[in-house]
Amino acid sequence: MRTLYCGQLNLSHVGQQVTLCGWVNRRRDLGSLIFIDMRDREGIVQVFFDPDRKEAFDLASELRNEFCIALTGTVRAREEKNRNPDMATGGVEVFATELTIINRAEPLPLDANQTNSEEARLKFRYLDLRRPEMAQRLQMRARITSFVRRFMDANGFLDIETPMLTKATPEGARDYLVPSRVHKGKFYALPQSPQLFKQLLMMSGFDRYYQIVKCFRDEDLRADRQPEFTQIDVETSFMTAEQVRVIMETLIRALWQESKGVDLGDFPIMTYADAIRRFGSDKPDLRNPMELVDVADLVKEVEFKVFAAPANDAKGRVAALRVPGGAQLSRKQIDDYAKFIETYGAKGLAYIKVNERARGLDGISSPVAKFLNAEIIEAILMRTAAQDDDLLFFGADKANVVADALGALRLKLGRDLQLTDTNAWAPLWVIDFPMFESDDQGGLAAMHHPFTAPRDMSPEALRQDPESAVANAYDMVINGYEVGGGSVRIHNGKMQQTVFSLLGIEEKEQQEKFGFLLDALKFGTPPHAGLAFGLDRLVMLLTGTDNIRDVIAFPKTTAAACLMTEAPSFANEDALADLGVQVMEKYKAENRQSGAGKA
Repeated sequence: MRTLYCGQLNLSHVGQQVTLCGWVNRRRDLGSLIFIDMRDREGIVQVFFDPDRKEAFDLASELRNEFCIALTGTVRAREEKNRNPDMATGGVEVFATELTIINRAEPLPLDANQTNSEEARLKFRYLDLRRPEMAQRLQMRARITSFVRRFMDANGFLDIETPMLTKATPEGARDYLVPSRVHKGKFYALPQSPQLFKQLLMMSGFDRYYQIVKCFRDEDLRADRQPEFTQIDVETSFMTAEQVRVIMETLIRALWQESKGVDLGDFPIMTYADAIRRFGSDKPDLRNPMELVDVADLVKEVEFKVFAAPANDAKGRVAALRVPGGAQLSRKQIDDYAKFIETYGAKGLAYIKVNERARGLDGISSPVAKFLNAEIIEAILMRTAAQDDDLLFFGADKANVVADALGALRLKLGRDLQLTDTNAWAPLWVIDFPMFESDDQGGLAAMHHPFTAPRDMSPEALRQDPESAVANAYDMVINGYEVGGGSVRIHNGKMQQTVFSLLGIEEKEQQEKFGFLLDALKFGTPPHAGLAFGLDRLVMLLTGTDNIRDVIAFPKTTAAACLMTEAPSFANEDALADLGVQVMEKYKAENRQSGAGKA
């Protein structure tokens, strides 16, 4: 029907007759002329109707926002004074000679001035997606996936699909379960990732695999997390961790160059221990110049127990965070920051304001100064490189609480005080994660997943001292977001069984849940390693938004619900009976009250 998209018109088309299809973005009736801004997925162009073309002009008088129309007209150059430099099509307009109203639009449930709540935008997502910025984000997503496929194909990776209906295996989150009609009482699980299948593909001889794939995790949601999300999933055989990082870094650098014209440069490499020590996070935002500085050794002997107790505790930590120019913060602002870190388990927020560094004790103000002598304060100021007008915040507690609290405070201060360079890009690799962490029951849990190999450790050594094990794992971080993570996988059956045992998975359960993997490990398994990127997060960064719902066509809310389709919904009794599933009575009552029909 169309000859060109609205957003493609420019001065090279002047004098040409074009046919456009799209929507009325805005209408202005000047009496003698009617102007509309016409929109399609590529952009907006100005169209005008003249009374000399009476039929088209009369019909144009009926137009309202979001009418779906088609029109034919001639492209004209706009007068210099009327050109709009803020529009790609701002140098031209279309003189419409024919107009067809394909479909009229009722009064809109969304405000054209874009003052809509996110709930309204998700409820009427098909209207929200018409907005130019939303269309541009989804177009960018399409270009990114196309670029990734071209890169992977050019580097010898095979695009291989893996099953959506599979077996539940523990990977750190709850599974979404699908009841089987044929095998009553049994359930499939939607994959949290294709982890085991891609390892099996390595065992099958496909040494370079990739897939752009949907994954599902039933977990608490936030701005950068969805119950269903898209991974760029990669696995290789006969490649070291360093070689995997090199090729994946090459992909991301090429993607940023293609999408943003930005050279990210070589990615620095930081150990997990250094990231936690310096930034309080395993995904540090390096655009923020502030760092945590340990001062426990300086306050071990002070009478101030808030500092001394954690300083003398092997699992404790005392750290300072220097805030450039922070001495200007008011007492109320400091109290608000103290309340903020309570969310992370911190019990208080001690501070020192550095008014005049050269005056020693007389040049600072602090409610804790009376507990610290001049020598200790001078040592703290020296170690933190404090200057006039700086402020030092202190965290003193268990090491994990200090890292979480000061790490979060660092990010918030960076935003609030505009210390974070929001125009910069700061990528890095974080490596050498702990193999295990403590779970809620006092046992061990895999820091990444139970198929990650330890670095330079035998099964026997791992069994004897699991808490000292370092995982051969790596995460890619950009601007404080973990955009990808991977590891060298276990390719030895004895090592895999040892890891399962340390995680509290008994031999019988190992066979029930992972028998197929353990069997496959018996037959000449190659060394293999891989990585998965979060496509949604990559697109979010490249489009300049901070919410992955903005780059997913039909996302869920933080309650894992679709406001547009009203999913999830109740199923009727017949459907449940076919599946051998029975709903608890209290949920049946909710079903009846909702008037749910057949699903």
